[in-house]
Formats: sequence, C-alpha cells, structure tokens
Amino acid sequence: MLNTREDSVDDESFYCLHSEMCKTLANAKRQMILNSLRDGEVSVSAIAARTGIPQATLSQHLAILRSRGVVKTRRAGANIYYTIANPKILVAFDLITEVMRESLEEQSRSAATLGESN
Repeated sequence: MLNTREDSVDDESFYCLHSEMCKTLANAKRQMILNSLRDGEVSVSAIAARTGIPQATLSQHLAILRSRGVVKTRRAGANIYYTIANPKILVAFDLITEVMRESLEEQSRSAATLGESN
C-alpha cells in the first residue's frame, strides 16, 4: 500500500495504475462524455444529446469509464444517471486542455514568425 507521495513516485505498480487511467481518458469520445458531466449528474439520453455520440457507442464508453471508477451511476426508474466519481478528474482534464491551448498558441506564433521572415 502506498503511504506517501514519495513512495508512489518510486513504485512501478503506481505507474501502471496511472498508465491505465491515462489510457481510459485517452479517447476523444470519453473526453466529450466527461465534459458533458462537468456540471453534475446527467442522464444517458442527455449525454447522447450533448455529445452527438450514438447510444450504442455511448453505452460502451460509459461502461469503460464506470469499470475504471471514473464515473458513478444512479438508477431512477428506467433512467440511468451518471456523475464524475472524483472532481479532480476535471482538474486534470482542464490542466491538459490549458497546456494544449498554450502549445497551439505557441505553434501559431512560430508559424506567423516564419511566415513574416520569408
């Protein structure tokens, strides 16, 4: 069992778990699903409407997210509602998005500078 942050950094099994979480989140459709859950609990039909992902495909991705503990479910009658299991997932998601935007802006500036020098 990992007790401290330092232990976790040196433990290969921790990196394997980290890698599995990254693989789970490294799918554009799953990222769209997570973003649609940003404001709280959402029904499957509402997720489908928000993302445009077909119901069958959506169900497969939700099952993966649920099996990995990324989302939680609640059943109410015939409806199933999903929420993000740990809000820190969105913090990580937003941080990666911010890094990507900065990188794209830098690439755009570099391309503009190259265009001006030609």
